[in-house]
Amino acid sequence: MGDPKIRLDKLHGRLGDLVYQLTKVQFSHSSAPQTWSPPINAYRCPHGFAICVELAGVPKESIHVEVHQRTVRLEGRREVPEPKGKDEEPIQIIAMEIDAGRFTREIVLPADVESDLVRAEYKEGYLWVYLPFRSQG
Repeated sequence: MGDPKIRLDKLHGRLGDLVYQLTKVQFSHSSAPQTWSPPINAYRCPHGFAICVELAGVPKESIHVEVHQRTVRLEGRREVPEPKGKDEEPIQIIAMEIDAGRFTREIVLPADVESDLVRAEYKEGYLWVYLPFRSQG
């Protein structure tokens, strides 16, 4: 009849091969969305708004911020983070949860801002955009 442990090992190996083939097909045929939206935190402060955008892995040079009276529009691109190196080339995707590709995000503000005085800084994977209120004068 044969050793049950050997049969179980063969079954386990076949099951692993089947799972690999299914994930390979699933990821190679899935279509990524055209764009993604980064998460934000938005705050009303005494003199304006502060918006924090999570953009880990996005080069500063690829971030574009456009501000109008009550609207902030963010655009840019993040490449897929993958191991790069002779001995680290991926052979199978086990999980892929980090959004990549072109992103866009539009935030509508509850009050007018002074678009000429907007300030932005990018540090530790966060883009901070400071938007002073428009003066009523």
